Parts: sequence; structure tokens; C-alpha cells
Amino acid sequence: MISALFIYNQKGEVLISRLYRQDLKRSIADIFRIQVISNTDVRSPIITLGSTSFFHVRHENLYVVALTKWNANAALIFEFCYRVINVGRSYFGKFDEEAVKANFVLIYELLDEVLDFGYPQNSEADTLKMYITTESVKSERAIKEDSAKITIQATGATSWRRSDVKYRKNEAFIDVIESVNLLLSAQGNVLRADVAGQIMMRAYLSGTPECKFGLNDKVLLDKDPSSRRKTSNTVEIDDCQFHQCVKLGKFDNDRTISFIPPDGEFELMRYRTSDNINLPFKVHPVVTEVGKSKIEYRIVVKANFSSKLYANNVILKIPTPLNTAGVNCSASAGKAKYVPEDNSIVWKIPRFQGQSEFMLTAEASLTAMTHKKAWSRPPISMDFQVLMFTSSGLLVRFLKVFEKNNYQSVKWVRYMTKAGNYQIRF
Repeated sequence: MISALFIYNQKGEVLISRLYRQDLKRSIADIFRIQVISNTDVRSPIITLGSTSFFHVRHENLYVVALTKWNANAALIFEFCYRVINVGRSYFGKFDEEAVKANFVLIYELLDEVLDFGYPQNSEADTLKMYITTESVKSERAIKEDSAKITIQATGATSWRRSDVKYRKNEAFIDVIESVNLLLSAQGNVLRADVAGQIMMRAYLSGTPECKFGLNDKVLLDKDPSSRRKTSNTVEIDDCQFHQCVKLGKFDNDRTISFIPPDGEFELMRYRTSDNINLPFKVHPVVTEVGKSKIEYRIVVKANFSSKLYANNVILKIPTPLNTAGVNCSASAGKAKYVPEDNSIVWKIPRFQGQSEFMLTAEASLTAMTHKKAWSRPPISMDFQVLMFTSSGLLVRFLKVFEKNNYQSVKWVRYMTKAGNYQIRF
């Protein structure tokens, strides 16, 4: 597996170096600096020089580099590099050059725990914090009690959760967050539309509860793909990815999401769908070039969601030619102004009620150019947030909590749709 791990800054200086095997020398660090950091043409995250492979991840102003001379699993090494970054962020708040220089002793201690002879070990930040800490020294009795808990947690089936968690009020918060990606042609045809979603969960539950989670998803409801039927209240997910706490065996057998949640906030699931997307906004742009000195804009935006819902922080960026001298604009809602440094008209609507429609009219005056070039007409881009609305139609059907004490738990569900890459050509 991993023979060595290095952390560099942007200048190529080695901040952290840890050799786990004797098949590499410390001087190998210079090769990566010369061949990768100093070479702007290198874009691949994997570089093989001789018999040594360099796997690097760029984060903030750092390079996290894992080296191996073996035919190792690349996905596993990259996952480990990102785990190192997440552990650093959990300990220091921000994992950058300043944090590494201020905590290099603690980082070496962490690296000795998460890797053993090049093989990844427990990299859960909550577990590591139980026995790698810079706080005051504990008594011998407390250390023995904690050691017993650590051994069970580090070697047991639920390394992500302690068994002695207690809360006065047992609650579970679920956030379904979706990013809508859209590319609309000038004729109003959808060229590309998909939704990238994630289900975030904050679990404040006592003990070690087992949770069962259900969605109105056709892929999760029907085990046999040939038996799927298109219905109005189900959603077809193209692909999904789960947190390690989910029992994949049960998901494969009966399509139920069963898990013992980590304590606190975590990402339960990621998914993507490209079928039957409900677009939250429709934009009708009419842009007319009047001669060589003027362009007229008429942009109409309509909200497709229910009138009971509201969108927040709606922003439209409408491109203007490079030779624009000035713009006069008027909007029926919000504020619109010309931003010369972005070559665009920025239209901001703080609160947008569903089923409502607003219009912007503008007139851009152009300066004369010696060499006339055709305007490429970049697309209009849009940003927004809509609460309690999902573009995919995904809904949480149920969340059941089973615990040996049979306590009552309170569940909260919130939906939010936001703009990903939302563009409209004109």
C-alpha cells in the first residue's frame, strides 16, 4: 500500500514527511517538487516516475501526496488522502499551511494512528479525538475507562459512534438539498437538465439506535427494474452513494436504507437524477441588436413552483458586449444595475413568490470599434434558493428509530433547491 506521505506548500517546501516502509528514501520528495509542483503542464492527479507512483490532492494551499511502489488501489489511496484532510479540518477548523505549521507535532501523531505500515486504519475524527487530544492529562482510572470504550469502537462494527451517547431530547433533523443544473437553448429547448442531491442528517439520539429511512423513489421501492412503472409520485434515481453506516446488504435485498447513525451531522446519501426535472424558474429573454450602437433587452422570469412557497436571493447575470459604454435598466421587482467589470447586468430579487412573474427592460449603448467582431452572446446565468421544494420530486416518506429503551424521538424534514449551473442561452 502506501510507502510514504508528504504534505507540501505551494512553493514545494516539505511541511510533513512520514515514511512507512523502507523501499523509499526521503530524497524522493524532491522529485515531486521538480516534476509536478514546478511543472505547470501536469494536470493528472497520478504521476508514475520510474517504479514510484505519486498520488496527490490539492487542498487550500497544500499538496497532500501519497507515494507507493506497489500496484495499489488508486481509489482507496485518494479516499485516504481526503480522509486526512477531513481529520485535519475537524481538529484545526481549517487545514492549510498555517494550521500545519502550528500543529505539526499533533499531525505526526495522527498520521501514526491512521496509517500502520502503509495500511489505512481508523480515520474517523470523532474516534481519534477520544485518545489523541492536546487537553489536560486525565486520571489513570478515566484513561482505563476510555481505553475500553476506544477498543470497542475502533475494532467493532460501529467505529463511527460511541455507545454511551445521551440526550435529554431525542431529535433527528433531515435536510434534502438539491442543486439544479440546466442549459436551455435560445429556442427554449432543454439541452441538459439534471439534479445533484444530498441528504444531510443531524442525529441527536441516545444510545445506539437503528434507523430505517424511506423515500418515494422507484429504484428504492422496486427491486426488479423491469417491474418499474412511471407514476406521478415516484422518482427514478440514476445513481446514489451512501455513508458507510448504511447496511448495504439490506439495501440490496429489500431496498430499505437501514443504518446506525453517527452522532451529530453527517451526509447520509448522495444521488443524481435526470428524469422528469421540475424547473423552478423559466426565463424568456428577448435581446435585439439595434444597429451598431444599441442593444435592447427584455427579460421575463416566471416561478413555476407553488404560490405558497418563496425563493430567496434570486440573482440573474445578463451578459453585455465588451464595448458597452452604459446601460439604462428598469425592473418590475428587485434592483438591476450594470456591472462593468463583469460585463453584465446584475438583477437581484431578494424574495420571489411562486407563480409570480417579473420583467426587466434595459438598453445598452455601445462604443464604436475599429474592428467589428460578432458578439458571442454568452448565456444568462441564474442563482437562487427555494425552501420546501425539490426539483426531482424526491420526498422523505418515513424515518423510523428503533432503540432498546423505546424512547420517543422527534423528526424534522426540510427541503431546499438551489441553482447549480443554471444557464439560458439567447
